[in-house]
Amino acid sequence: MASTQFKVFTSFLLLSLAYALTSANEQVPAKPVEKYVDVVVEGVVYCQSCERYGTWSLSGAKPISNSTISVICIDYKKRVSFYKAFQTGVNGYFYAELKGFKMGHSLLDHPLHSCRVKLVSSHQENCNLLTNVNYGLDGAPLRYADKRLIGSHYEAVVYAAGPLAFRPAHCIPKTN
Repeated sequence: MASTQFKVFTSFLLLSLAYALTSANEQVPAKPVEKYVDVVVEGVVYCQSCERYGTWSLSGAKPISNSTISVICIDYKKRVSFYKAFQTGVNGYFYAELKGFKMGHSLLDHPLHSCRVKLVSSHQENCNLLTNVNYGLDGAPLRYADKRLIGSHYEAVVYAAGPLAFRPAHCIPKTN
C-alpha cells in the first residue's frame, strides 16, 4: 500500500514539475501600453448673411477665421468642470481638444450631456454680433459624430457642435 501511495505521490510531483517547466518557457505578455483617450469637439463658425437675419438659416453664410468659441462642461453637481476658449482656423473650422476634461460620473458627466459650445467673439469688424443659431448664445449641445481618430497610443472621440454664426451689425432693411 505504501508503494502505491509513493508511486501516486511521485507521479503527481513529476506532473507538477513538468507543468512548471513548460509554463516557464511560455512568453510572458508584455505590459500593455495605456492608450490615451481624448475628447474633441469640432465645428464651423459663419457670418450669417443679412438676407437670413432673424432665422437659423446659414444659406449664403461665409466662414469666419480667427473667431473665438468656448467649450464649457458642467458636472452632475452643477459645477463648471471644464472651460477653455478656442480659435477658429481657416474656413471658420475649430478643433477643440478637451485636454484635462474628466468625468466624475461616467453617465451624468459624459460630454454629450455636460458640455456646450458658445460663441465668444469675432475678429471680423463687419460681422461680430452674436446670434443664437444652433444655440450659439445659450450653448450648442454636442452631437456624436461617429468619428474616432486612432493612433498606436492615442485615441480621440470626436463630437460635433453647431454650425454657429455671428451676424453683421448693419444690414440694409428689407423693403416690400
